[in-house]
Parts: sequence; structure tokens; C-alpha cells
Amino acid sequence: MTFVPAGTRYYGWKKPRTLPRGTFLYIDPQSSLLQSELRFAEIEFRPRFCFFDRDLWETALKLKAQVENSAQNQSAYVDALSIALAYELLRMNESVSPLVSRFHGGLPNWQQKKLTQYIDEHLAEDISLSSLAELAQLSPFHFSRAFKHSFGVPPHRYLISRRIERAKSLLAQRKLSVTEIGLDVGFGETSSFTSAFHKVTGETPTDYRRSLA
Repeated sequence: MTFVPAGTRYYGWKKPRTLPRGTFLYIDPQSSLLQSELRFAEIEFRPRFCFFDRDLWETALKLKAQVENSAQNQSAYVDALSIALAYELLRMNESVSPLVSRFHGGLPNWQQKKLTQYIDEHLAEDISLSSLAELAQLSPFHFSRAFKHSFGVPPHRYLISRRIERAKSLLAQRKLSVTEIGLDVGFGETSSFTSAFHKVTGETPTDYRRSLA
């Protein structure tokens, strides 16, 4: 999603591999509906480029569906959704940091720390790209680019490297079997754990444990 406040200049171009589809919602800040409820025109909004906010997205989709299906003639519902969308924009505007309001190629330090902490605390879980992108409030595509710019590797490769580092520590402690360690760091099968460990370190988990003896 991209949010362009009134008075902000926005332009761009793309060379897609497939034909893109997009929806543009134009919000009149002078609308009596928004003025009476929120005094919308008096608020200074910051632009947002290629971000993701689940609540705002779901509200926008509902409004889009109602606008496209004019036969339903549910004007009261459309008004309610419009006000809800305005409130979502207000919430987003109040919570967004100026450091991430524009996409400059990388992630700010505080956001890098937030992501690395989240990954380390959830290594045993199935961490999806979309969940990390949502945590950073970016689209999955732009999150992947920003993450690689900041860490030097794609998100999935970084996740695997953190899992292997945790596995090394557990192998050195000798309290758990190789199978148990694989499960503990997020691998569903011993074979996938062994393969990933060998790819990163050049040796199997068992050989690595033996080398520490």
C-alpha cells in the first residue's frame, strides 16, 4: 500500500513481468462526513510508501467491495467504512516513525534490533516472510529488499544462519540429541537439519559435535 497526502508530489514507473492491478481510493479531506467526525482537513499526514498494515488493508478491501457493488445501495455502510478507514489512517499517522515513513533502501537500527530479537525468540517456529514484513510495516517485496540491504543476506538465509548458530551452542552442551536439537531450532526433520547445517558449516551436526571433544 502507498498513502499520498494532499499536497504531496508522487510519481513513478515500473516494468512488471505481469500486468499489475491496483485500486486507488481518493479521500476528500473537506468531506462533511470526515470533518464532522474527525476534522480531517486540519491533520498533517505523513506519506507512506509500500507499507503494510493489516487493519487498514482489511478496511480498504471492504470499502472497495462496496464501491464496486453499487447495486447493494448500502450507503450507510459505505459511510461507516469511510469513517473507519479515516480512523485507521489517523492511527497509522500517529504511530509511524519519521525514520521509516519513506523507503531509503535499508531498515533503521531500531527496526533491525526489533527484527533480530523477534527471530531469535521464535527460532523454533515457522517464521514467514509475510509475518516479518508485517512487523516492519512494509510490503513483503520491499521488506525483502530493505532487509538484504541492511543485513547483506535475504531474510530466509539470515533465519537459517541464526538457527545454525543456536544449534552449534546446543551441540556443544551435549544435553540433547541431534534430532532434538534440530526440532528445537525449527527444523521439522533431522535430514533437513543435517542438510542445512552441512551447507552452512561444511560438516554434519554429528561431526561438528565430535570435533568439539
